[in-house]
Amino acid sequence: MFSRQSRLRHAVADTFAMVVYCSVVNMLIEIFLSGMSFEQSLSSRLVAVPVNILIAWPYGFYRDAIMRLARRYSPAGWMKNLADILAYVTFQSPVYVAILLTVGADWHQIAAAVSSNIVVSMLMGAVYGYFLDYCRRLFKVSQYHQVKA
Repeated sequence: MFSRQSRLRHAVADTFAMVVYCSVVNMLIEIFLSGMSFEQSLSSRLVAVPVNILIAWPYGFYRDAIMRLARRYSPAGWMKNLADILAYVTFQSPVYVAILLTVGADWHQIAAAVSSNIVVSMLMGAVYGYFLDYCRRLFKVSQYHQVKA
């Protein structure tokens, strides 16, 4: 289905999108909404980079599967946005908890960061989906057709 070069492009595009998006959005959440110090947030983001590298491509496949499922229910644009939000929240929240535990955040900070991230994801999850689609086009992922719900 995908050539080796195409799979590599797909993995690089998904990884680039995940690392950039999660670094920017989660650092803002951690500092401004969760009360974490800049140093804690920077540590969290540095720990998150290798984690994001490992999970980016599986997340892309997970998101694509959610999109295919959503398309069966409705071809409307709002369904694509809802599917992006659902995919992002259900995949990323458990990973985010593990990252925050690793950098020493307390349970109050974790609850605040993850719940804030869920709320922000409801606003920004669809934005990530559009960003991911953009990155895939930017990296010229072959055989990639933007999933339109």
